Amino acid sequence: MTYATGWQRRASFDRWGPYVMLAVGLVTSAASARVIGMSGGEVTAAGALASAAVLLQLAWRRVTSDIPGPDRVTACLYFVRWGLAFALTWLNPFFGIYAAVGYYSSGLHLPRRLAPLGLFLTAVTMAGSEVGGMPPHGPMMWLIFAAVFCTNLGLVGLLFRFADQEQRRIETQADTIDELERTNAALQQALDENAALHAQLLVQAREAGVADERRRLAAEIHDTIAQGLTGIIAQLQVVAGARDLATARTHLERASSLARHSLGEARRSVHNLAPVELAAAGLPEALKKTVADWGERTGMRAEFAVTGTAEMLHEEVSATLLRIAQEALSNAARHARAGRLGVTLTFLGDEVILDIRDDGTGFDPAAVPARTRAGGFGLAGMRARAERIAGSLAVESEPGQGTAVSARVPLVRDDH
Repeated sequence: MTYATGWQRRASFDRWGPYVMLAVGLVTSAASARVIGMSGGEVTAAGALASAAVLLQLAWRRVTSDIPGPDRVTACLYFVRWGLAFALTWLNPFFGIYAAVGYYSSGLHLPRRLAPLGLFLTAVTMAGSEVGGMPPHGPMMWLIFAAVFCTNLGLVGLLFRFADQEQRRIETQADTIDELERTNAALQQALDENAALHAQLLVQAREAGVADERRRLAAEIHDTIAQGLTGIIAQLQVVAGARDLATARTHLERASSLARHSLGEARRSVHNLAPVELAAAGLPEALKKTVADWGERTGMRAEFAVTGTAEMLHEEVSATLLRIAQEALSNAARHARAGRLGVTLTFLGDEVILDIRDDGTGFDPAAVPARTRAGGFGLAGMRARAERIAGSLAVESEPGQGTAVSARVPLVRDDH
């Protein structure tokens, strides 16, 4: 930004500055012509040279409009303008005002290797102007010219060195900014690719979850409903061959009991497929109701809180967190013997965190076997649910110190 602004200012001065400085030189030269003793021929020559300088400046912009930077054409134009300024200063030293343009425009029109030469020639012209015009008269004036020239050359050398260092610093800074922009663009591309990969992983995790859920449901049907139906058929076969009413009634009652049990298992399996709590509300409302109902049913003090800005989550994320919460509450009711339980749902950047804490008896997590039980999946099942959507589950507990379960999953918004 600094580099572009400085270059634009110098280019703007180079466009209008020569006209202004030539006009000032003309006015001061015309006012001093009689004092200096310019002849009529010198005045005419000065006018012709000034006209040529104006024409040169008018043609300059048209000739160099398609040239992006210093080259041979701009260098030739620079040295032609220096020659006109030198001749004008020879006729009248007040034209040194116009010659000073060479100091400001050398960096714009001269390649780096020619810039010192342009500044050297401009210093010669300015020194001649400052001692009263070229050529100096007498040895003393030549000595004064040499001193003034060396002074000008020294100052120009210092300024050129500082300007060159500043130019290099600005170019380095511009290169650094360009590199940062390229790095930021690459980082943004990586973030976009990561987001696309994350979405793809979520779809794959959802498909894997559906397959796992189908296998789980098939296993439950085989272990509960199918076995129940087999038992019912067996009891009815006994009834069909029974010789007395009492035996038939006994086996009918057993068949009825098995049918009721199988119906309960079927309802539970269907309920586990799609949480009805999420049908009419978002995850925070569903968790709040679940925690409140659990507290009323168990008689424990249960609290629920939401931190961060709540958002509508993808249905797979909401269902996963709700199931994890239900399983954790079920475990707490059956094993923790707690007096107080707290559930916190946290929306944190690109993550959603579900924390369930109780002050119960606690346990040793390493000693818990990875087993499946009726009505839930245990810690291994909760962890598997979280991992299906690229999340994780952490359990912290010690005997007598309560239990804390924390599930962290990606925050995937509902697009519908």
